[in-house]
Parts: sequence; structure tokens; C-alpha cells
Amino acid sequence: MLDPSSSEEESDGIVEEESREVMAPQSGSSRISPSRTSESSDRLQPASRGSSVRPSSPSPSAASEQEKEDVEKLQREEEERKKKLQLYVFVMRCIAYPFNAKQPTDMARRQLKITKQQLQTTKDRFESFLKGDTQIVADEAFINAVQSYFEVFLKSDRVAKMVQTGGLSALDCREVFKRHIEKRVRSLPEIDGLSKETVLSSWMAKFDTIYRGDEDPRKAQQRMTASAASELILSKDQLYEMFQQILGIKKFEHQLLYQACQLDNLDEQAAQIRRELDGRLQMADQIARAGKFPKFVSKEMEAMYIEELKSSVNQLMANLESMPVSKGGEFKLQKLKRGHNTSIIDMGQEDENQLSKSDVVLSFTLEVVIMEVQGLKSLAPNRIVYCTMEVEGGEKLQTDQAEASKPTWGTQGDFTTTHPLPAVKVKLFTESTGVLALEDKELGRVVLHPTPNSPKQAELHKMTVTKACPDQDLKIKLAVRILWNLMGCICQYTFAVCSYREKKSEPQELLQLDGYTVDYTDPQPGLDGGRAFFNAVKEGDTVIFASDDEQDRILWVQAMYRATGQSHKPIPPTQVQKLNSKGGAAAQMDAPISQFYADRAQKHGMDEFISANPCSFDHALLFKMVQRLTLDHRLNDNFACLGWFSPGQVFVLDEYCARNGVRGCHRHLCYLGDLLERADAGLMIDPTLLHYSFAFCASHVHGNRPDGLGTVKVEEKERFEEIKERLRVLLENQITNFRYCFPFGRPEGALKATLSLLERVLMKDIVTPVPQEEVKAVIRKCLEQAAQINYQHITDYAREEVEKTLKDQKDPENVANLATPAKKLEHVIRLAELVIEVLHQNQDHHAEAAVTSTGDQSAFAWWSDLMVEHAENFLSFYGVEMDAALEIQSPESWDSFPLFQLLNDFLRADYHLCNGKFHKHLQDLYAPLVVRYVDLMESSIAQSIHRGFERESWEPVKSLTSNLPNVNLPNVNLQIPKVPNLTVPVAGLSVNLPQMPSFSTPSWMAAIYDSDNGSGTSEDLFWKLDALQTFIRDLHWPEEEFAKHLDNRMKLMSSDMIETSVKRTRAAFESKLAKSSRSTDFRIPLSLCTMFNVMVDAKDQSAKLCAMEMGQEKQYHSQIDELIEESVKDMISLLVAKFMVILESVLAKISRYDEGTLFSSFLSFTVKAASKYVDVPKPGMDVADGYVTFVRHSQDILRDKVNEEVYIERLFDQWFTATMNLLATWLTERMDQQLHVYQLKILIRIVKKKYRDFRLQGVLDSTLNSKAYDTVRNRLILEEATASVREGGMQGISMKDSDEEDEEDD
Repeated sequence: MLDPSSSEEESDGIVEEESREVMAPQSGSSRISPSRTSESSDRLQPASRGSSVRPSSPSPSAASEQEKEDVEKLQREEEERKKKLQLYVFVMRCIAYPFNAKQPTDMARRQLKITKQQLQTTKDRFESFLKGDTQIVADEAFINAVQSYFEVFLKSDRVAKMVQTGGLSALDCREVFKRHIEKRVRSLPEIDGLSKETVLSSWMAKFDTIYRGDEDPRKAQQRMTASAASELILSKDQLYEMFQQILGIKKFEHQLLYQACQLDNLDEQAAQIRRELDGRLQMADQIARAGKFPKFVSKEMEAMYIEELKSSVNQLMANLESMPVSKGGEFKLQKLKRGHNTSIIDMGQEDENQLSKSDVVLSFTLEVVIMEVQGLKSLAPNRIVYCTMEVEGGEKLQTDQAEASKPTWGTQGDFTTTHPLPAVKVKLFTESTGVLALEDKELGRVVLHPTPNSPKQAELHKMTVTKACPDQDLKIKLAVRILWNLMGCICQYTFAVCSYREKKSEPQELLQLDGYTVDYTDPQPGLDGGRAFFNAVKEGDTVIFASDDEQDRILWVQAMYRATGQSHKPIPPTQVQKLNSKGGAAAQMDAPISQFYADRAQKHGMDEFISANPCSFDHALLFKMVQRLTLDHRLNDNFACLGWFSPGQVFVLDEYCARNGVRGCHRHLCYLGDLLERADAGLMIDPTLLHYSFAFCASHVHGNRPDGLGTVKVEEKERFEEIKERLRVLLENQITNFRYCFPFGRPEGALKATLSLLERVLMKDIVTPVPQEEVKAVIRKCLEQAAQINYQHITDYAREEVEKTLKDQKDPENVANLATPAKKLEHVIRLAELVIEVLHQNQDHHAEAAVTSTGDQSAFAWWSDLMVEHAENFLSFYGVEMDAALEIQSPESWDSFPLFQLLNDFLRADYHLCNGKFHKHLQDLYAPLVVRYVDLMESSIAQSIHRGFERESWEPVKSLTSNLPNVNLPNVNLQIPKVPNLTVPVAGLSVNLPQMPSFSTPSWMAAIYDSDNGSGTSEDLFWKLDALQTFIRDLHWPEEEFAKHLDNRMKLMSSDMIETSVKRTRAAFESKLAKSSRSTDFRIPLSLCTMFNVMVDAKDQSAKLCAMEMGQEKQYHSQIDELIEESVKDMISLLVAKFMVILESVLAKISRYDEGTLFSSFLSFTVKAASKYVDVPKPGMDVADGYVTFVRHSQDILRDKVNEEVYIERLFDQWFTATMNLLATWLTERMDQQLHVYQLKILIRIVKKKYRDFRLQGVLDSTLNSKAYDTVRNRLILEEATASVREGGMQGISMKDSDEEDEEDD
């Protein structure tokens, strides 16, 4: 017979090791087998213990009560253990012979879940990367992304909670990071030759490297592959082991049950199923006769219920009949076949099931293995020999050729025959060496008749040699194995015992076993042919069988018991017959191995579980138990299953339900109840899974099943309504806590599935859809609560941060400072950052319900509208605290503007929240504050201009700050611009505005202005105006009209301030110039250059600060430009006039030499007399040199200190032109007089040097060669010609250019 799954020796060792533990609680107990009672029980009866239950003491005491509780506890544990053992027997039979279900291959593969230790390891790896302890090369953008991911995701308490619920996998971590960086990568600037997809792939590869750490990727891949395999198809042994863990069954108990139930005998399992199905049909008939129906929602369902029971059994019969009866090899799932099958009820009709001999045609497989030939001595060693084999009536096969010195093969031949008793012929040949030989020479043959009792191992057989073979002791070693059953099977419900003759395919005799009952019988005297007897009885007809020994008899009885389908199981006699009549002299006959295991199972108390009648149990309760335990086991394994069973678990549960008639609605109701319990306990359950089970139950209860109308129990409907209410509460709670039930949008699509399930739960029936407004009203209420919960969470988080900071500082004085306005404002700003982060996360991770996977609008497009309402409600809670904090702020404090900028920058970027309820409230709150601030700044700047110009020294800022120490002032280039402070209190206002120290150029001023030669007052003015406009601009005021009003006011204010500055500068220029010297000793002071530079800066800043878009304001801006231009023109004119005054003083000096004056005659005589005795210097050259020096010095100062080239060129043009005009006028007045030689020399030197210098300064030739210059030049040339003929001549001074003069100039 079939070999057991484990050897007898191995099992004995296990039994001896565990027997004490098992037998102890069994002693003294009396067991009632469920199969021996007709009452249906939902559980096993606990064993009575005479030795364990003692009478309690007459007087109550704590010890007796404790003892009683211990006894009751032991009884409950024993009852639970027995129930699990019985349940394991039913599960084992489902695994051993499945004929209804198969392991699904289309289930989504679950990912390995992350444990608490693995999460900490991941945190450490990312922290090491951020510290630079790894060798991973990364740019700043990637490091910032990892830093944000580490702070926001890995360190989140929601992720830690997700790990505790068993719902976080490595894939979740990777997907969150991918979504986290997608926006960052899109915001990066475009790089030629590097696409953003490449950047994204590179970043993900680096993320995988950081996440993996130093672990070998090959090992990780192998581990993942092995883990994934456990999620696929499982073998029988793996399924047995899994349910041993689920039900708490010990290994030795499994072995006892496995062997005693003959789970490796498929025929025994098929017979067990037939008995079970027959029992279910009888139970259906009994229910119909007694009228004990379950309570249904309708009386008409009682008849339907019986039809359902019978239909389900008939379906199982059809499935069973499609299964093969012959022994199979390894465990393979058979494809379910649905075909017509005759039910057991119809078996009584013998006409339809009567068999004839021609119906029984069997097919057998023979394996013939030829090993070697012995005794072959007469042939030469190199002669070729081979063997042939054939089965009577079949084909002939041949082995390979071998040499006569080593005739070994090991060749197997497979044959198929219809003869139950075949004849096998094996012949030995040698190749003929004759030239004319047509056939090889036969040396010997052997004919075998294999039977079921033939040995399976290779044995030596003596061959019948031919006359041509001199070797008479020729033997061949071979094995013949026949693969067949002693029973022939027509189908699963028609069996017969047949007797065959040799070489015949049809039976000689046939006995159909329908209706027979087989059992052991006593020895029958007078009958020959066997020693052990058994019989088959049918309605008074008795057929007696005999076998050679007890083992053979037991095997036959077991086989016929499976074939007849009888309810009574034959029990072999306890005393085995002796082979001889003397008794005691001969050894007892061996019993079969199956009987050995059955006896051993009975010894250990397992027989009641094995022989229990499955029909007498309430499988609904048993299935509820096994499903609950399986779910617990699944939730505690290494996979983030979210409540989904593994394929192997689904297979076993499906098979159990189908085989034992568990109603589908009951199954899913229990499943929903278990899942809801786990969800209430905090475990993460996939809402899609809940939806599947709920939809099945709803379609069943409402009578809309896809397979037609079915019976609905009152209990099922009541439980469904209860489950529906529990599910509604759970779903509403999950939507209310969506940030914590689905953190960072994980599991993917869970929120959308929850909304879909809630919509299904709210339906009154399975057909009528619920109004969309009703669904929205429920979800709106949930989100209103969610806003309050989420805000409470962030306030608690912010408070914990403050407490932790104070604890770290260990400064008790700071506790009192928490209520100060500054601390309140700081707290509100921190809350604003948290609020913005929460809203960003909601948009990034919880808005997918409104769109499909392709980006189109989904059925829940209104979800985005509800999320906007949720955001407004969330912000309204924050608004209460913000209003309270701003209310206690000082009226002269402007520290709250960064809060507005932070909130406004977020809100204006959100399409839905921009100009929403909270945004408008924020604007209404800050609009008066902004207006008041601008008013104060305008008054302050106006007064600072007035007082600044009164005290202005007009020294350039560069010279002022060259001796100042470096002071680190705040950086205005921060993300939130600093609010400029007022420098001078406004008259008439009783406010103490923040004071700014007297102006000094900060280190960052060069970053704002290229010029640093302006005055302190002007630079202060321009910086304040620019800072104020920058501040107003960076407010990004969302309301267009008010924003335009602020911008226009800033421009107009800047225009007014610049106009005042220009006028004050022009007046100061005129005053300063009027007080200066009129001689050639005059040197242009730096203050005048500073005033020019103020004009230059005013022109530049007016273009930036006063630029407007409206036509009226543009005209106003043009007036500013005109004012600046007119002021500059006046300043140039004043300066040129000053230069002309100095030139007039020079001309006045030389006018004393005019012809006809007394001074001229006297001076000429004196010089002539003195020149006879000494070398008299050239008269008048000091005057010319002084003026030339003055001109050059003035040109250098203006060129070096004034920043505007256009103004310099204009000044030089007017200066040169005015000079030539003045000289021409002076010479015209002396047209009738001849110039004195000394006047001529001075004028020639002044004109030539001035012409040369102004040409070098870039004055155009058209200006240089003007009519006035030509007049002056011609007159001087004429005077030079006249003077050259006089006594003494010009002494080298001439209007002609010469190299000597150039050298003198140098």
C-alpha cells in the first residue's frame, strides 16, 4: 500500500518524546465521539475529569475560589484545544484532497513591511548621509530634498504609528520620496543636455543607495525573491505547516492525525468526501421532514433552502467526479470542472447505473528495468549482446548494445496494456558474425507474470537457454513494476470488484458494489483459498471474500469501504488469527501500517477527532474560528497585508467553505467583523478589501446576487445591518482622521477607496444610488471635525517644542516670558509654518481622490471642493489664535508683517484659497496696519529730509564710512524682507517707533547702489524709499485695487521726496558756491561734487522709484525728470558763472597794462631798466600759471568725483564756450588799442593751455573751434606779429604749437 509521509521509526521517537505531555490530561477521561451521536453540536464536548475536579471546602476561602477558577480555566483551555484539533482535521482533509478551489495567481503581491528596528536603521542611514559620513556624491539640491524628506517623513510620528499598525513597506517609503522630489525637480532650471527625467532617475538611484546602506544588493534581492515566493503557490507541506502555526497544533499531533486519516491515500480522501456529501443530503432530508428551518426573512425561502443544500451537494459531486481516482504524485491543483453528475439520491435506480463487463476497460502502465546478465561465458569478450522486452500484444523495445565481457544496461522500458495480468517476455541476443546471417542469434529468454504482490526491486531470474547457447546457468537481473489499483473505477460513484484471467482485457466476473456493506467476518470452515475472511452484504445477499493474510484483508476491506460509501466503518478484530491451530508457537501476523497508525492515534486520544462525523458540527462557527485565527496569523507575518489573505490561505478557506457548506454571506460577515475589530484596534486595513466583502453581503441580503436569488436568514440580515453601522462609523472616523489613517497618502488609493465604500454603505439598497448631496453632507461633517483635530495636533506639537526648548535652556525666567506679545507672535508664526506644512501635505498626498490615475476627473471630483472647505475651517481655527496674538501687539510694533508675508505667499499661490474667507480676513486685518505704517513712514522720511539737509555736511558717503568700523547689520536679502524702521519720531504722534542709529552705510549697501559718492541724507532717503517699496512689493497684496493703490502711493511719495531732495540740494549748491573764493585760489570742494552726485542718484532712483503705468502718473514722473534736468542745468550754469568770475579777476589784473595808462608806462620803464643789470623773470607768467593750474585742478576734481559723464561734458562745453566768449568780448573792447606785450603773453598762454586741456577732456572740435575762439586766436596772432618786431620780441611765447611747450606742460 501507500507509504506514510514519515517513517515509523521517526514517528515512534516523536511519540515517545511527547507521550507524557499528551497522555497526562487524557487519563481518567471518557470521550464521546461526535460521530456516534445524531445531535448536531457546534463544539466538542469537554472531557470529564474525575481526578481534576475536587469538592470545594464547606467554608468559602480565597484558596478554594482560586482553585475553582484554575480548574475552570483548564477546562476552557482543554475545550479550546480539542476544538482546534477537530478543526485541524477538517482543514487537513481540505488540503489533502482539494476538489473545489485553487490557489489564486492573480492576487496583488504584498510588500514586506517595515518594523520598528528597520525604521530606526533607515533613519540612521539617512542621518549619516546628511552628516557627510557616506561616500555618496550629491549636489545641494538633492541634499536639501533628503533633508526635507528626513525631517517631514522619516521623523514623523504618523510614520511611526504606521509602522506599529503594520502598514508601511519599503515601497511606500520610496514612493513618498519620489512624489516628494518630483515638484523639486520640476522647479529646477533647465540644463542643456540634461533632462529632468534623468535627474529624477539619478536621485532615485541615490535614494536606493542610501536606503540600502552597506547591505549587499544581491542578498537583498535573494531575500525579496524568497519572501515573494511564499506569497505565491504553496505546497501541501507548506500549507500543513502554516495551519499548524495558526491553530497551535504540535508536530507530533500532526503526524498522528496525518497517518491515521490516511491523507496520502487519495482514494480514502475521496471516500471520505462521498460520506460527507451523503451525510449532508441526509441532513437536508431530515430538515425537510422535521420542518426545523432556520428563520428566514420570507416563508417562501424554506423550500428554496432545501434546494440550495441539495444543489450545492450536487455541485460538489460534479466537482468530485471530475477528479482522478488513481494515485497521484506531487500535489497539483486540478482545474475545476463543472459537468453533469448523477447524485446519490438517484443511485437507487439500478437501470441507469448497471455495469456490464464491456464497461470495465482498464489501462495499466508497466515499467521493465533490465540491469545485467550473469553467467555469459561462452562468447568472446568483444561480442555485442543486447536484450529485447515486450508485453503480450504490445510493442517490442530494445536495450543499448553492450560487450559480452560487461553485459550491463540499467535500461527502463515503459509499456501500456489493458490486461490486468499481463505476460512480459525478455530475450537475450548476440549479433551474428556470419556474412549471410539475416537475424541475430537468441541466447535465452524469460517470461514473467507480474502481480500486485510481485517485488518492486530488481531480482535475478533464470533464463531458458536455446540449443545454440552452451551456457546453461544464464541469469538476468531485472525488475517489473505494474502501476494499477485493485479496484477499477468507472466514476467516483460507481465501483466494482472484478476477476481477470491472464492475457484478458475484460473481466471474467464482475460485482458492482452499489448498496453493499463490507465488514470483517470470522473464519469460514470448509472454504479453501484463503485464511482471513470478510464479506459484503446487500439485502440478504452475502458475498464472502478470503485473503492470504491479515494485512491483505485489511487493505481489501478499507478499499471496499471507500467504494461502497457506507456510513459504518469496519473495525478489524482486536485478536489476529494464528496461522496454525496450535497457537502461541507461531508469531502473530503483521497488521498493515495504516492500522498501526490508527491504533497509535487511538492510544493518544486522537480517534474521536478522526472518526468524528463532519455533518454533526456547526461549521459556521468552526469556520469563523479558523478565519479569525488565520487573519491574526496573517497580520503578524512579515508582509504589509492590510488584511488580505495569502493565496494559500484563500485556497484553504475557499475549500473549507465549499466542502462543509459554509454560506458565503456568513463567511464575509465574519470576515468584515474581524476586520472591523482589527481596524478599531488601530491596525491598517485596506478599504478595498472591506468593499469587496461588504458588496457581496449587500447583494446577498438585498436579493441581487449575480447567481440569482438566494435564501436570506434573519440572522444574516440583522448582522449585516449591525456590520453596516459599524462600518459607517469606522469610515467616518477614518475620513475624520484621514491624515493619520492614511499618512502621506499611503496605502496608495486608500482614501479614494474609503470614499467609494462610504458611498456604498450609505445606499439604502443595492440598486438605488444615494444622492450625491447626502454623501457630501456626511463627508463635510467629517472634514469639519478633521479640521479641529488636525489643528489640535499641531498646537500640541508646537507646545511640546516650546516645552522642550525651555527644558533644554533650563531657564525658569523664560516661563513668565511666554505670555509676552513678542513670544505670542513668535508662537503664532511657528503655528503658521505648521499650518502651511499641513495644507501642503493635504494637497500633495490627499487630493488624489478627485482625479483618476490618468489625471482625469473621477467620480469624487467634488472632493477637492470639500477639501477647500476643510482648509478654510482649518485656517479659521488658526485665525482665532492669530487674532488674539495680534490684538495684544503694541500699536507701534511692526513685527507682525512677516506673519502676513508668510501666510499671504502661501495663500496667493493656492488657486482655491486665494481671496478665500481666511485670506480676505487676513487682508482686512492688515490693510489698516499697512496704511498706518506707510503714513508714518512718509511723515518720518519727510522730516528726516528736512533735518538731514539742515545738518548736511555734503561729504560723500565713501569718505564718511572709510574710517567707520564694520558693523554686521541685518541682511535685507532674506526671504522675508526686513521692515525698514523710522529714523525720526513724527511730530504730533505719541508713539515710540523703533529708532535707527544715525545713518552709516551698511555692508550690503553696495549690493543695492553702485554709487557711493552721494550725501548721507540722500543715500538715507533713497535706501528708505527703496526698502519701503521693496517691503510693500514683497507683501504681494492679493486684492488688485488696494495693491495698485499702495503702488501708486509709493510712487507719488517717492516723487515728492525726490523733488524735495533735488530742490534742497540745488539751494545748498547755490549757497555753497556763493560763499567760495573768487580768485584762482578757488578749488572745487568735494561737497559740490557730492551735490552733483545727489542729482545723478536722484535721476537714477526716480526712474526706479517713480515709474508708473497710468498716464497721469507718467506725466508726474516726467515733471520729476524735468525738475532734475533744470536743477542740473542751473547748477552747471552757476558753476560756469563762478569760473567766469575767476577769469574776470585774471583779466582785471592784466587790464592794468592797457595802452595809454600810467601804470603801463611806469611798469614798462621799470622792467627795461632792471633788465640791463639782472635777469628779470617774465612778467605776468605767475598769473597765467595760476589760472591754468586752477583750470586743470577743477577739471581733475570734476572728472574724478562726479559720477555722470554727461554732466561733465555739458559743464566743460559751457565752461570753454563761456571762456572764449568772455575773452572775445575783452579783446573787442580793446580793438583800437595795441595789447601790451605782457597782456599778450598771458592771453596766449591761457588760450593755448585751455584749448589743449579741454580737447583732452573730450570737448568736441565743433565746440573748440567756435567763432569766438577763432576771433580770439586771430587777434592774438595779429598782436604777436606786431609785438615780434618790437624790441625784445615775445621771448619764445607764440600761438604756434611747439614740442618745447609740450615738454613744459608735462
